[in-house]
Amino acid sequence: MEFVENKEVEREQLSAIFRDMIKYSPSKICGMIGNAIIVPVYTSLLSPEQYGLYSLSIATLSFLCIIFSDWVGLSGLRFFRQHQMTQDMPKYLTTLVTMLASNLFLMFLLSFVFRNWFYAQFNIPVKYLFAILFLIIPVAIRALLFQLLRAQLKSVSYTISTIANQLMTIFLSIIFVKYCHMGAVALLLGMGISITLTDLLLIYQSNILSWFKFQKIEWKSVFPIMVYGIPIAATSLSAWIINQSNKFIMNSIHGFSQVGLVGVAYSLTLPLLMTIFSIITVAAIPRIINMYEEKIDVRPIVSRFTGYYVLIALPIITVISFYARDFVVIFSSSEKFYDAFQVIPFFAFGTFFMAMTDYTTLQYHLANKTYIDFIIKLTSGIIGVVLNIILIPKMGLIGVGAATMLANLSYLLLSLIIVLPGLRLIYPSLTFMRIFIALIPMVSLHYLYSTTLNAPPLFKMLSLLAVFYAVYFTLQRTVLKRHE
Repeated sequence: MEFVENKEVEREQLSAIFRDMIKYSPSKICGMIGNAIIVPVYTSLLSPEQYGLYSLSIATLSFLCIIFSDWVGLSGLRFFRQHQMTQDMPKYLTTLVTMLASNLFLMFLLSFVFRNWFYAQFNIPVKYLFAILFLIIPVAIRALLFQLLRAQLKSVSYTISTIANQLMTIFLSIIFVKYCHMGAVALLLGMGISITLTDLLLIYQSNILSWFKFQKIEWKSVFPIMVYGIPIAATSLSAWIINQSNKFIMNSIHGFSQVGLVGVAYSLTLPLLMTIFSIITVAAIPRIINMYEEKIDVRPIVSRFTGYYVLIALPIITVISFYARDFVVIFSSSEKFYDAFQVIPFFAFGTFFMAMTDYTTLQYHLANKTYIDFIIKLTSGIIGVVLNIILIPKMGLIGVGAATMLANLSYLLLSLIIVLPGLRLIYPSLTFMRIFIALIPMVSLHYLYSTTLNAPPLFKMLSLLAVFYAVYFTLQRTVLKRHE
């Protein structure tokens, strides 16, 4: 495909992406606050064993969603614009809904036939597995409808439904745990009810009923969806292997209580940080896809937002790693979970590497060559499993963290090495140079704090970030100013 440079369109889309980021940001900020609230609340209500059981249940749920539902929604986003331009949305939506329903039916069938294998492999009580199987129905519907909202660029609707879902989940989960004495299963019940209510809201917001009509399946669109989506599922499964399989390996070696510590460290890093980091991608990717379909060179925009991501993420990750113990103490309500701080730096930098691959692997999604993404992530997943098996028996929690971080780093490096013609990432060198220089006084101040000055941890964290951004923006306006 030949691409053309169009500065006017680029400026227009940059402005539109920034507007969408502002619209999406309330949902992401509320999501981050919600994730931050959940950890101290849940750790105060549950024992490490119960929290470990909850963590394993969520990991199992994500495993099933990856295989049977999530990729359908992502495919719906990728090809929405094409079918909107050809005005065949009813057939397209019929195809998506039929594929999703068929996948869920297949999931229940396989779960029944191989139920003994499920019990043995996932090592959770039967009632939890049944709860997970029924929870996946509203979760799958939500995933599809969320992607349709993104495809329609309805950022405000996305924000409203996300916030509503977050608040309902927290409220209902606390009620069920505290007053019904149901343990970890109460959290799954709270999720199920809140997501079902959110689905009803999303159906209204997406206006899907005005488009959707039962029609003959558009078979010519099934094949591209599967070619695009199934590698995504395989890729996501590889990511699951990197970031979630360690819980099952840890459980088989050290039991549910150690899984609870891994679950706390995970909850305080990946879902918390990715919620904020994804503000850029959730706003930018739909518009980048539209530009690509119109044969506009998207590399300058991808480059710019890659720089923005590192500017936001790297100092936050660094500060969290410096004060990992204090970070856990702030967000955990029980001393039983404080040892989770050992894993925080590894998980934090692992999250940083993984989130950056959203930009380095976008080339494969634009070119519909997601099988490349699958291959490199599977390779990284295998590296992660091998490292977990080797390191967990010897190093315990540290082994979990090191294996996860190295697996995510290998994924990032492979995506930087394997590039497609015409889609090579343009590195934002000037932004990276400012970031590197701004890190020097920040790290120096941290050394000063650790050796001579005594101050509250939160003050230290905020002051380090303030120094970093003060230096960065000074450089941006003076000696390292961008010349358009």
